[in-house]
Amino acid sequence: MPSFQTTPGTRDILPPDAARWRGFVEKFSSVVSLAGFQHIVLPMFEDLGVFQRLGDATDVVTKEMYDFVDKGGRHVALRPEQTAGVCRSYAQHRPTAPWKVWYGGPNFRYERAQHGRYRQFDQVGVEALGSDDPLLDVEVIALAVEFFHGLGLRNVVLHINSLGDSGDRSRFVDALAQYFEGHLAELSPESVATLQRNPLRVLDSKRESEQGVVSQAPSISSFLSDEAASHFAQVKQGLDALGISYVVNERLVRGLDYYCRTTFEFQSTALESAQTALGGGGRYDGLVEDLGGPATPGIGFAIGLDRTLLACDAENVFAHPSARADVFVIDTTGGMQALQLCQQFRNVGLSSERSYGARAMKAQMKAADKSGASFAVIIGSDELSQGVATVKSMVDGNQEEIALDSVVGHVAAQLGKVIS
Repeated sequence: MPSFQTTPGTRDILPPDAARWRGFVEKFSSVVSLAGFQHIVLPMFEDLGVFQRLGDATDVVTKEMYDFVDKGGRHVALRPEQTAGVCRSYAQHRPTAPWKVWYGGPNFRYERAQHGRYRQFDQVGVEALGSDDPLLDVEVIALAVEFFHGLGLRNVVLHINSLGDSGDRSRFVDALAQYFEGHLAELSPESVATLQRNPLRVLDSKRESEQGVVSQAPSISSFLSDEAASHFAQVKQGLDALGISYVVNERLVRGLDYYCRTTFEFQSTALESAQTALGGGGRYDGLVEDLGGPATPGIGFAIGLDRTLLACDAENVFAHPSARADVFVIDTTGGMQALQLCQQFRNVGLSSERSYGARAMKAQMKAADKSGASFAVIIGSDELSQGVATVKSMVDGNQEEIALDSVVGHVAAQLGKVIS
């Protein structure tokens, strides 16, 4: 028989890691819901054209897309990110603006798998469509800051920049191209190839040999229009008003072509690898229009689960949730009593476990110890004939006999659980 394993770039999320993932998303939902963001669930795949709007010069489009022709002859792609899908949904359904939604779930990119980076990877994120107010940019950024703080992270630095409006960006790109073409000898072959596709991406180079030439490249601030400069100034003022610290990083351009004006990224100083970005986002005021909708401003961000959980591990925060049971029922009379009692405990909101297969008392006690349960409820033939159960504290070993019809209420009271 063949032995199957996960495909490269994917993996199984096993317990207790899966519970930690769920807790991550629940924490995110609790933070953003307070700001009026509602949950949206998008298709896993879309028409290829939706994602081609990310920019023909990006690696996501040119190298990393999982695209295929389906059985109906439609050229579709697994989503590499979710902002484009949200904007397609807005263009299709035309909800009332401002439209504020949050999402979570897997995306797919065919890239080199490495620690903290997979071909199937989960993100959480928000999108706010319908307003170009710079203070909305501040609120969106503040949500991510609050989420990181809620996880317990403290070593996260916010980097911000402005890419200006389309005309500003075009002038900046032209200036970058002219500058780097005059310094080709100082660029690696990889950056020379990137220069031909998108001069902005050369600023992302992490190669030590190129840092000198990159550091001397033109800055976007010299090309901002008055309107874009004013917008960015108000974003900084808003962050200052909320007490959110930040670094203005004029080399921050982000990876997708749809960004304009405000861009931002969160980087962990607790991670030692070159990949320290936990997430980021920015404003994309033309994307909805590119997807067939009305001219609609928008801003959002995405946060990667894997990288953020690595940062949590590095800072020793947001540990795995406890999988301990409240009570373990030990039944040596055939199992029917355990079946019924476990259900009764669960009906009042207490987690309960039991053994199966008529195991011996000693084996069931070992299972109770392994479960980490606070209490064991023991029913043998003597207890059953007397209509009682032995309730044993797994913390201090104390035990007492309790009438069977009072066991649930007794254990609940010991655990501080109020039964209505």
